[in-house]
Amino acid sequence: MHTQTATASYRETNAATVRLALWTLAWVATLAAARFGPQFVWDSPAASWVAVAVNVLVGIAWIIAFTRFLRALDDLQRKIMLDALAVTLGAGWVVGFAYFVADAAGLVAYDLNVALFPVLLGIVYFVAFAVGSIRYR
Repeated sequence: MHTQTATASYRETNAATVRLALWTLAWVATLAAARFGPQFVWDSPAASWVAVAVNVLVGIAWIIAFTRFLRALDDLQRKIMLDALAVTLGAGWVVGFAYFVADAAGLVAYDLNVALFPVLLGIVYFVAFAVGSIRYR
C-alpha cells in the first residue's frame, strides 16, 4: 500500500512539473511575442496591447501552475523551495529598492539594464536552492 502511495505521489509530482514547464514555455513565448512582435511582426498598437494582455493571462495561468507544483512536492522539497523563494524575494526587494534610492539620490552614474534584475534573482534563487538542498541532505 505504501508503494502505491509513493508511486502516485511521484506521478503527481511529475505531472505538476510537466504542467509547470509547459506553462513556463508558454509564458516565455508570449513574453517574446509581446516584446519583439511590434518590432518584427506587426505595426499596430492594438496588436501590441493584445499581445501584452495574452502575456498577462498566460502569466496568471503560470502562477496557478506553480502553486499546484508546490502543493505536489513533498514536505522537504517544498521547504527547500519556499526558503529559496523567500531569500530571492528578500534579495530582490533589498537590492531593487537600494538601487532605486541610490539612483534618486544621484549616486548612480549609469542606468542598469532592467534585464539584469531577473538574472540576479535567478542566481540568488539557484544559490539559495543549492544551499538548502545541501543543508537538508
